Amino acid sequence: MRVTEIPTKKAKHVEKFGKLVLEDGTVFEGKGFGYSTTVFGEAVFNTGMVGYTESLTDPSYSGQILTLTYPLVGNYGVPDQSEKDSDGIRKYFESDRIQARGLVVHELSLTASHWNIAMTLDEWLYNEKIPGISGIDTRALTTKLRTGGVMMAALAVSEKEIDAEDLKKKLAAAKKYNDEEFMDVVSVKEPQVYGEGKESVVIVDTGVKNAILRNVRHLGYKVIRVPWNYSIEKILSYNPKGVVISNGPGDPVKCAKTMETAKNLIEKNIPTLGICLGAQILGLAGGASTYKIKYGHRGQNKSCIDLENKKVYVTSQNHGYCINPESLKNTDFKLWFANTDDNTVEGIRHTKKKVIAVQFHPEASPGPFDCMFVFEELKKLIGEDNAKR
Repeated sequence: MRVTEIPTKKAKHVEKFGKLVLEDGTVFEGKGFGYSTTVFGEAVFNTGMVGYTESLTDPSYSGQILTLTYPLVGNYGVPDQSEKDSDGIRKYFESDRIQARGLVVHELSLTASHWNIAMTLDEWLYNEKIPGISGIDTRALTTKLRTGGVMMAALAVSEKEIDAEDLKKKLAAAKKYNDEEFMDVVSVKEPQVYGEGKESVVIVDTGVKNAILRNVRHLGYKVIRVPWNYSIEKILSYNPKGVVISNGPGDPVKCAKTMETAKNLIEKNIPTLGICLGAQILGLAGGASTYKIKYGHRGQNKSCIDLENKKVYVTSQNHGYCINPESLKNTDFKLWFANTDDNTVEGIRHTKKKVIAVQFHPEASPGPFDCMFVFEELKKLIGEDNAKR
């Protein structure tokens, strides 16, 4: 019997000086890896056990320094970035680059082994000029963020000693996460088409993950990905069967142009699905309000209950803002899903129009596949539209 040797790679860009400074003055000292630089961003944590490749390339992490709570990271390395599916969508990544500004882990595996490994995690970060820090107490950091809420942070990696006091001064002067504009960074500039066919679905790109593109293609539709500020007239010029408003980073109230488009989609009764940021935008367009959650929902094990059939689903999530449940009373939306931990809004359904939205990620990637049916719900809305015609 032939035994195939599994490729193994050793870390290269490690054993540097590293410091993480929070805006409350807390300093974490560890070992720097990846690229030597200083970055500023909102410190957040993700409770997932796997999937650092997908998480780091998720546009929803734009402007943030990502902490992974799982203690050992990097052991299976990073796959080939050039591999794409038949539609030209990257197979193993959620966008074309690392979106998070920095990475924080407890222990970085100095050896990586996997059947499709192309590089180590530290090598990938180095190539994309992203700093990482290991050797810190991520449990203490996570507890602090859960208690005090997410906060701005500075992450410095260097070949030389790092001055913590100087880093604090630079952090105080840095731009705040809530003040940043993300749409021009994460959204496409021009429409992009995936697949072929007469029937299409338009995806409004407010930071869309590749998994959403893939799942809409699996429904059998050609995908037309358009910029976040595309007008309703331009969208309807494609004669789409339906529209998806995607996930993405930042405060939904800053997506005023997308919100205006969403209002028109509701009024014109176009079958529409909102995901994560897209759900918040649809809620705002329908008259609801949103707010920032203390420390957000980021992980692959978030349980949500479908209030229509009382079934509980395990979901993948990555968001820091949410729809105010009280504000739904003044809208034509009804609550569809609720979070079983804190009762926050996880899904809404319009009572008169063909519009649905979920706060979690039905496409997961990484995460469970429990909620793939949400895409089928969009297809049902499109089917109802066809039946009426």
